[in-house]
Amino acid sequence: MPTDLTGLADLLLSADVLRFGDFTTKSGRATPYFLNFGNVRTGSQVAALGELYAEVIDETFGRDVDVLFGPAYKGIPLAVATATALERRQGRAVGFCFDRKEAKDHGEGGLLVGQVPRDGDRVVIVEDVTTAGTSVRETIPKLRAVAPQVQVVGLVVAVDRQERAPDDDRAALQAVGEDNGLVATAIARIDDLVDHLATRDDALADADLARFRDYRLRWGA
Repeated sequence: MPTDLTGLADLLLSADVLRFGDFTTKSGRATPYFLNFGNVRTGSQVAALGELYAEVIDETFGRDVDVLFGPAYKGIPLAVATATALERRQGRAVGFCFDRKEAKDHGEGGLLVGQVPRDGDRVVIVEDVTTAGTSVRETIPKLRAVAPQVQVVGLVVAVDRQERAPDDDRAALQAVGEDNGLVATAIARIDDLVDHLATRDDALADADLARFRDYRLRWGA
């Protein structure tokens, strides 16, 4: 993970991705903070995010990646931006692919768009965050339906929330990796990110920091 969190923190704050308040996660937990990557909406923002993902993928998997898969919908721009950045870093072609919510029954048809994986291809899934691993469990069967011997080798998310999986004492990201036989990692951990924000004068109110600490004590892994 990058040791300098300034770039990521600046991006999350300027794009209003990271918010503190009262929210509910996809897993149903009440949380004092939320990460909405749907607010990444300019070319420069998604390009900067793609560079961060590409850095982690390059360091974790090296050149052993053929296709990046971005689950619809938020994963689509992440896969495109990351493939662009990774190709620039490694000087080789890197494919990207994403799914439709419903299979297309005309034109080229099918459920997948982009470089559809083939048997033997090594695929890394790129997502914003994960708490229950639902999209990963849904993605792998879609890929293996078109390529039974595809190798789904990894999952990279932007921020590891570092909390327990639903009905599981393991960390959610760890559980996703172990249950699906892949390497699961993140650009940054939420603790490191919040610790960094706590050093900045205008980034995090004391009350929000206290609520965050309480939440981590309850649900942290």
